[in-house]
Amino acid sequence: MLPTVARVLDLDVMRRGLPQVVAGADQLERLVRWVHVSELHDVAGVLQGGELVLTTGIALPEDRDGLARYVRELVEVGAAGLVVEFGRRYFDSLPRALVHAAEQRGLPVIVLRRELRFVAITEAVHALVVNAQLEQLRASEAVHQVFNELAVEGAEPSEVLRQIARMAGAPVVLENLSHQVLAHDSAGSPENELLEDWERRSRGVRPTGRTGYDPRSGWLVTTVGARGQDWGRLVLVNEPGGRADNGQEGPLAMLLERGAATLALNRLLVRDRESLERQTHRTLLSGILTHALTVSEVALRAQALGVPLEGRRLVGVVLRQRGGLIPAALEAQSRLRDFTELAATAARSCRLAALVGALDDDGVGLLIALGSQQDEHAALEGFAAALRKLSADSGKEAPSREVAEPVIAVGSSVGSVRDARRTLMEATQVADAALHDAPGTRAASYYRLPDVRLRGLLHLLREDARLQTYVERELGPLLAHDAEHGSQLVPLLRVYLEQGRNKSAAADAAHLSRPSFYDRLHKVERILAVDLDQVESCLSLHVALLALDAVRR
Repeated sequence: MLPTVARVLDLDVMRRGLPQVVAGADQLERLVRWVHVSELHDVAGVLQGGELVLTTGIALPEDRDGLARYVRELVEVGAAGLVVEFGRRYFDSLPRALVHAAEQRGLPVIVLRRELRFVAITEAVHALVVNAQLEQLRASEAVHQVFNELAVEGAEPSEVLRQIARMAGAPVVLENLSHQVLAHDSAGSPENELLEDWERRSRGVRPTGRTGYDPRSGWLVTTVGARGQDWGRLVLVNEPGGRADNGQEGPLAMLLERGAATLALNRLLVRDRESLERQTHRTLLSGILTHALTVSEVALRAQALGVPLEGRRLVGVVLRQRGGLIPAALEAQSRLRDFTELAATAARSCRLAALVGALDDDGVGLLIALGSQQDEHAALEGFAAALRKLSADSGKEAPSREVAEPVIAVGSSVGSVRDARRTLMEATQVADAALHDAPGTRAASYYRLPDVRLRGLLHLLREDARLQTYVERELGPLLAHDAEHGSQLVPLLRVYLEQGRNKSAAADAAHLSRPSFYDRLHKVERILAVDLDQVESCLSLHVALLALDAVRR
């Protein structure tokens, strides 16, 4: 770090001048970027900020206004401090107007009671500055080397955060746009203290810019995202007044931004290690979902894989695991790989032609191609039975652990490859919604679209930054008000909307008197700047509340 004014005053060369602080004694931690010697009364015009100005005062203004203007201009340009040597213009004290103006504006002013060679001061201070810059350069090189290696290796977020916490010596948290913790490293501090009431605390930290320091909390925050799509924030959790950067160019800010870039890059590049066949199937499924491949390309490549799609009825199927206990020796990627192979085996055992591949971190997709003589329901029932049997058999390898049966979600059948995306997307929506059903509560062996309503759709979109942004736009001021004042206006709004906007019924449900309920409802309107008598406003808020539930799961 650059030397502070206090560090400069502690140098031997400065001590020989018998320095005395006469103003701004509480501002001695200002950083000194350079030393500038000048007798000009308008020296501020040649400064860039961070300079410690040395002068004998021989050309300073004599009048009160001139001295006040001299101090004001130094403060406005960001000077670190002013050092005045006695013996040429001033001998025992500085003008009161100068000292008063500096004290009012927080500018450190130091007098040297013994004459010194200014060149000796500049040499000593500049040596500190150059050494600090060299040390910062070395630190920057070390940071870039570490995070380049992490990016090349495709390191998991936990490893990236561990390196940030180690190098910063402070806890670090990765959160999404809804202020929910995705990963963290406590840097040796108690984990419960770090994460307790996180959402409320995080909502109160809103620095300007993509990277910023919040002096009230001591947190340093940077935005995480790539390709113009922000999806989270990286937070370095310091105590107020602790080691932090009060700007956007310090070493900690650089460390945090480099970590954020690595997280964003690795999110784009992560891939599962799987067989060549599964990779090819996954590429085709991904090409269908993202429109990366044309209809003819998909049909041709699938045909070459032995999965004819043209002239067939196509049914999208998505499989999800309910989060049951998995053998601890298996890592996330190998679990997904094994689950994908299990699905492929089940399809083969039922003589179903299908593309089978991983869709995301915990889901497997199938595009089943049915012939004209195959009954859709019977084929799906057979596949479901085979998959559940294989899942149960795999669970026997770890008898002390329970393996939950998978969720099987099915989209509407389509008659052409051009519509394959629609059936896969529909199955994805059904699967994500069905995860919230308790196992064994349905007689059917698989789920279809009629089982999914608005809550299911919002659950599917819960990690989408656009939905999180929508929630913050609609409910952010009210959530912030509740977090700051400990009020319960969000639950009160929920009761009002769930009671069909019937204020009397809502007051009874909230166990409040009607006048009290109406008063709080008016407060909600003021905070959100909406009219709760308008149906469209209430509909928008109700959807936002349901979306808030989805992103908080």
